[in-house]
Amino acid sequence: MQDRPLKIVYCTPALYMAGGVERVLTLKANYFVEYLDYDITIILTEGKDKPLFYPLSDKIKVINLDINFEQLWTCSFAKKAFVYLKKQRIFKKKLTNELMRIRPDITISLLRREINFINEIKDGSKKIGELHVNRANYRNFEAGDSNAIKNIFAKYWMRNLVSHLKRLDRFVVLTEEDKASWEELDNVEVIPDPLAFDIDKVSPLTNKRVIAVGRYVYQKGFDLLLQAWAKVEKQQNDWELAIYGMGDRTPYEQIIEKQHIDRNRCHLNGPTDDIKQEYLNSSLFVFSSRFEGFGMVLIEAMACGLPVISFDCPCGPKDIVYHQEDGFLVENGNIEKLAEYMIYLMQNNEKRKTMSENAVKNVKRFRIEQIAQQWKSLFEGLLTCNTK
Repeated sequence: MQDRPLKIVYCTPALYMAGGVERVLTLKANYFVEYLDYDITIILTEGKDKPLFYPLSDKIKVINLDINFEQLWTCSFAKKAFVYLKKQRIFKKKLTNELMRIRPDITISLLRREINFINEIKDGSKKIGELHVNRANYRNFEAGDSNAIKNIFAKYWMRNLVSHLKRLDRFVVLTEEDKASWEELDNVEVIPDPLAFDIDKVSPLTNKRVIAVGRYVYQKGFDLLLQAWAKVEKQQNDWELAIYGMGDRTPYEQIIEKQHIDRNRCHLNGPTDDIKQEYLNSSLFVFSSRFEGFGMVLIEAMACGLPVISFDCPCGPKDIVYHQEDGFLVENGNIEKLAEYMIYLMQNNEKRKTMSENAVKNVKRFRIEQIAQQWKSLFEGLLTCNTK
């Protein structure tokens, strides 16, 4: 291997939001520079004057190309294509210039707009793609966001994407389940997301509180959770539900009203700066997503000693939760079963305690030390063989 620090460039749109991708990238980059002595640069396209949401090591260089693709959100349909193509040309030119200047050993695309041309940049670096959502739900994230024309475009878009992914040195996904869906590719590896904090405290499981965490969007299934909770609260009148996340809570407030849910025991909260403490103040974690890329909040809750009840959605939960050992996997979308397992664990203190102990033990495989070693092996393996 080389006698200088490994030089890595990450390409991602922004770091000013409190999203899962932003959190994971920050966590990994910080560990790589502090413990593996890597030379890390993160290249952004959005949020030029906005502060980074998650703390980033001073050793990490951040370059904002200020492309502002977010302008497309406010463009008319007719204007959108013209603006996009213009910005994409600027982006390609600026990113190419930066990579030719930096000359990294590894360039990692988080599979946004740069994936369309990253393989064409002859900067000498190995190219890795990193995906944080499962294949089936890579494009459509909201209910009803589909029609015949969009479906035709989606198929064309996926064929085009696959052609770019084939040219990558490696394509990294989060679960074995998702790896199996990329059957056209022979360069896929699985590396899960790392746990975001140390396992140093666990919940005493004394507070009769169920917690759920995620954005208030269709994907996270909080509408399904609230329907299940409407059944649970009728039988367990001393437990409460607390949901934490960003987004518009109005539709969920309406569900509470429609289901006649007790507002004193069901709380729709915004994001919190100390989610770890909220886990520790709870005794059960419920994961109601319709689909996922992985499920970071699952491993966080388990690290804090919470038994989990999760829909067995694609993809993530079945790679994380050991059914009946540290939690329960429920048929995806089955509201009745979700409610049934919540009630069961509320009524069985010893089962909660056993599952809590198992969760803390089992989730250690996702500690940053273990995940970083998987990335280190991938990087070093690429640099010691010619794959292009």
